[in-house]
Amino acid sequence: MTPTNAAIDPRFEISRIDRRIFGGFVEHLGRHIYDGIHEPGHPAADADGFRADVVELVRELGVSTIRYPGGNFVSGYRWEDGVGPHDERPRRLDLAWHSTETNEVGLHEFARWLELVGSDLMLAVNLGTRGTQEAIDLLEYVNSDADTSWTRQRAANGRRDPFAVRMWCLGNEMDGPWQLGHRNADDYGKLASRTAKAMRMLDPDIELVVCGSSGSGMPTFGSWERTVLEHTFDDVDFISCHSYYQERFGNAQEFLASGVDMSRFIASVVSIADAVAATKKSDKRIMISFDEWNVWYLHNDEGGQDDKPREPGWPVAPRLLEDRYSALDAVVFGDLLITLLQHSDRVRSASLAQLVNVIAPVMTEPGGPAWRQTTFHPFSLTSRLAGERAISVPVLSGSFESERFGTVPNVNAVATVDDAGATLFVVNRSTGDGEDLRIDVSALAAAGAGVSVIESHLLHDDDRYAANTLDEPERVGVVPVPGISVEDGVLSLSLPPISWAAVRLG
Repeated sequence: MTPTNAAIDPRFEISRIDRRIFGGFVEHLGRHIYDGIHEPGHPAADADGFRADVVELVRELGVSTIRYPGGNFVSGYRWEDGVGPHDERPRRLDLAWHSTETNEVGLHEFARWLELVGSDLMLAVNLGTRGTQEAIDLLEYVNSDADTSWTRQRAANGRRDPFAVRMWCLGNEMDGPWQLGHRNADDYGKLASRTAKAMRMLDPDIELVVCGSSGSGMPTFGSWERTVLEHTFDDVDFISCHSYYQERFGNAQEFLASGVDMSRFIASVVSIADAVAATKKSDKRIMISFDEWNVWYLHNDEGGQDDKPREPGWPVAPRLLEDRYSALDAVVFGDLLITLLQHSDRVRSASLAQLVNVIAPVMTEPGGPAWRQTTFHPFSLTSRLAGERAISVPVLSGSFESERFGTVPNVNAVATVDDAGATLFVVNRSTGDGEDLRIDVSALAAAGAGVSVIESHLLHDDDRYAANTLDEPERVGVVPVPGISVEDGVLSLSLPPISWAAVRLG
């Protein structure tokens, strides 16, 4: 075991934490909506068809803001299809996921579900097959309190008061050739600027997210951000980042370096945004909405992708992208959360993609149970235990050599503090070496009072590929950190290989 040294000191503050960093993402994709959050006839369904067992799990997950309704889906979506009497709503073909959309769940129904789970709504507008007029029509319907045709329709549909949605996405992944209405950076930047200006004329208090690259591996990454922000810098508040990670070709050690990739991605986008600010001689800072992130087995080892239904035709709610997550996946996932907190000075919003059934921490079976995947635990614990301010925790540890990133430390950590105490979030990325941590926490002591461990949680399994399934829904969980202690102002704990931990100190 390699001795490891660090300190938790409130003077090393990174930033106050915007709770929107613990956001989620719900898309009309596969069984996310239908047979996921909404299943009329299920024993746990309420009068609106929403599964109460899923509501309880999403509440436990602690999701602050949920981005809706997509995703690739939004680039072909007519929002008007999802409001009004159900028997008048059209069935549509969803070209993004080769499925049939029934529109049984739309804006009003989803807003009611958000009230049940205690999350705020973040809306995306269609800038793929539609444009500025449709975006301001939706904004008027959602946020206006004036007496207009749209607001009268909203009232007739059961909502007299505005939805008061604060955060809006100007399309989705418009750099991607797979996207309906895909445009180059110049054309998209002009459209996004026109749309943003029009939306602000209607509601100047909204916050707007412009599309960044759909991944740092895109051939246009960097130049896309620069061109788009040159058009929209004065009009928007955020630029988006999207990134997904997976183990490739059985290389778990390289997979465990995923947080390094995310960190470099964020730093690159921040640098580009600030360079645009410099050319405009502006002190404005564009923030990052990391509004799609997760572990997603997007490619198999032959480069394939399972994103279309296996059934013939255009099925309703086919099983798509239902990844089963392992203990290894959950440790990488926890490290990605640590990385987001380490960049909380510029990452002010993030959306875990997605929440139920589709690359999700929560799984359901039609007519049957709902259960937590392994990735549920680091998200729910981080959301619950994170304090008000993020604190940098540099760690001296062992390391490994990454094919892509060079020397990578085994241990990565961040802390948060608030008036009641502090929380340490820490990961051991090594596949073979345990790490003994000795962390100086004396700076947390007030007026001579001692520091104590209030609660601790360790996620680790000797079988790195162990997973929670329908048959074994609690195979992988969290346990108290064995042997943890605080003595003479030093927190001591040991992390086995491939493990993630959260420690609350009082």
